[in-house]
Amino acid sequence: MRHLKAGSKLGKQPAHRRAVLRNLVTNVIERERITTTRARAKAARPLLERMITLGKRDDLHARRQAASFLLTPQATQKLFRDIAPRFSDRNGGYTRIIRAGWRIGDGAELAILELLGSKLKKKEKKEKKGAKPEEKPEEKKES
Repeated sequence: MRHLKAGSKLGKQPAHRRAVLRNLVTNVIERERITTTRARAKAARPLLERMITLGKRDDLHARRQAASFLLTPQATQKLFRDIAPRFSDRNGGYTRIIRAGWRIGDGAELAILELLGSKLKKKEKKEKKGAKPEEKPEEKKES
């Protein structure tokens, strides 16, 4: 029985698992959206939510706790300056996980982990190289 077994091991040793999750959380804070496997996204989500809650507290102890977990000082600054004020009126639920298909190489299920309300622009679809542009039919001039 798998009762009361919280969290996923992600097929890694404890130190490696912690390093992977710290990297994921730091990258989401810096970029506001990342693509990763669904299992990793689900494992990183509670840690990311906790970091944002620390950012909302905005005291010295919270800053030190966040700085000890996040890998770059820039991520800590962005968390406290930009991200935490955005969620000041929201109690939890700062992130979303969107399924993004399967990876071609190994078939792993991918997901997008992003912050709500991110101001990132959607990428415009490029035209296919082999596709011909739509041509307007030319009218024949009759004299």
